[in-house]
Amino acid sequence: MKLTVVGCSGSFPSAESACSSYLVEADGFRLLLDMGNGALGALQRHIGLYDLDAIFLSHLHADHCIDMCAYFVARYYRHEGGRCGTIPVYGPEGAEQRLTTAYDDVPDARSMSEVFDFRTLKSGAFEIGPFQVRTERMCHPVESYAIRVEHGGRSLTYSGDTGLCPELAALAEDVDLFLCEASFTHGKEDIPDLHLNGREAGRYAADGGAGRLVLTHVPPWTDAARNLADARAVYDGRVDLARPGAVYEV
Repeated sequence: MKLTVVGCSGSFPSAESACSSYLVEADGFRLLLDMGNGALGALQRHIGLYDLDAIFLSHLHADHCIDMCAYFVARYYRHEGGRCGTIPVYGPEGAEQRLTTAYDDVPDARSMSEVFDFRTLKSGAFEIGPFQVRTERMCHPVESYAIRVEHGGRSLTYSGDTGLCPELAALAEDVDLFLCEASFTHGKEDIPDLHLNGREAGRYAADGGAGRLVLTHVPPWTDAARNLADARAVYDGRVDLARPGAVYEV
């Protein structure tokens, strides 16, 4: 599998990065994990506008899904070749209504579904193209899911947004690459069921025996270097900070 970081900023785009969005590719199939603020523009640096095969939305906070409104415009009003066919979009219950409300001026209440095949996420195992995936609900103020993606004997787990959550430990067990949020700073924020810090992400990686840890969703106000050091203090494997454009072969 090939993982490309499209955007990795938390809460809102930074000067350097769009918000959460990660491209996973294998066997010619392209799965996008989240499409936050600014992600659609950044995505076009890596693939064509119409080259996606499926989209996974971990939850419906704007920094993970709002560029779906722009992508609707690109697919619905395509200026060459007519309207695009539907693409599977896996998201929490109410995704279609939330995005329709956010866009506001769709031709009718069902226009989104003419280009997006919305499929409601629940905890469980299923297939997306060539990938075997498993999703679990996380601890966050809104319905939010982490995902484990497997292909060819290799695996990656993306945490989405979450506080401390036993289900995340299960998804991260023996994973080859763990893409984990690290929004908070150890010793500074202590808000349950919201976000993780670098030390907590590192502890999940260490306890689960992850092969590699990539910290992501670090907001512009959080000291990323501090989070990196905190993760390395508890996890002996390789730890990176997600950077836009970074590519990982899993």
